Amino acid sequence: MSENFAVPVVDISPFVQPGTAHDRADTARRMDEACRTVGFVQILGHGVPADVLAGLAVAVDSFFALPPEDKATYRVPGNRGYSPPKSESLSLSLGIESASRMNDFFEAFNVGTEARSFPDLDLDEADYGRNTWPTVEGFRPRVEDYFEHAGRVARTLMRVFAQALDLAEDYFDAYTDHSVDVLRMNNYALPAGTDVTLDGDLTGMGEHTDFGLVTVLWADQVRGLQVLDHDGTWHDVEPIDGALLINLGDLTARLTNDRWPSTLHRVKPPVVDGTIRRRRSVAFFHDGNIDATIATLPSHLDLADGLAYEPILVRDHIAAKLAGSRQLEANTSAVREAARVLAANSSA
Repeated sequence: MSENFAVPVVDISPFVQPGTAHDRADTARRMDEACRTVGFVQILGHGVPADVLAGLAVAVDSFFALPPEDKATYRVPGNRGYSPPKSESLSLSLGIESASRMNDFFEAFNVGTEARSFPDLDLDEADYGRNTWPTVEGFRPRVEDYFEHAGRVARTLMRVFAQALDLAEDYFDAYTDHSVDVLRMNNYALPAGTDVTLDGDLTGMGEHTDFGLVTVLWADQVRGLQVLDHDGTWHDVEPIDGALLINLGDLTARLTNDRWPSTLHRVKPPVVDGTIRRRRSVAFFHDGNIDATIATLPSHLDLADGLAYEPILVRDHIAAKLAGSRQLEANTSAVREAARVLAANSSA
């Protein structure tokens, strides 16, 4: 797999537009193969308009162009608002200290689903968070426009997944009808004058798996994103024209007992003439209902040498992962994922 590694391309248009049963079955088959073999997929036919993507890029640029002191005013508790460079360590979400012993050199801004998005449910803001919006012209409507489309894509993917796993197409609705969804805008070019030593250990974002069910990623066509294959080799991934990248999260790995693993990935932004080349990405995390219990599907209990994941509450799983990445407390529960990272590091 190492020599011929490629991220599969799947056209999901039969699920976005009215498609024939044959076309939908073929899409589901291709998705199953991609999820089993790689865990990262490039999707076409997603239906996100080009002007919405262009508007998202403008919003990202307009915020990260602000002076550091202005961005810092949007730093709030919880999984919302601004995260400055070196304030997080994604590898700690797996319980692993970064190889460089330094936190990650990226900055981010998060918005997401709020408790008040579901007025008929008694949801806690401590779980869902409350958004803070920068006073940057056009930022909020552009981001909200993309957020709506990304959510639609994520929900469509869950229908594709259900068919690929021989489940009823609406099977995952019970897990996602008030999903904790977070949109994270990432910037990998540090502000001018930032005090940082650039060396071979520079990590834009440490090795990690995503927390939830599925991630929808818009990214620049710039080298830096790397994924770990089943042989323990890291590979660069760049999106093809018009594609969104998707990857599976821990909760889907738990549901399928690692038939569909949550693929480990990291960001190593290219350094040119002593400076980091600009790279942007926007990840939409579809994490499931905060009060849902995730247990291995009965049809998958015999996989992974007969070992099944223990059932876990989405709230508890996300809390443990965030305590690692954002509170810098090593997560000791990500045993399978951590073992894959350590094996790759030892063979490097």
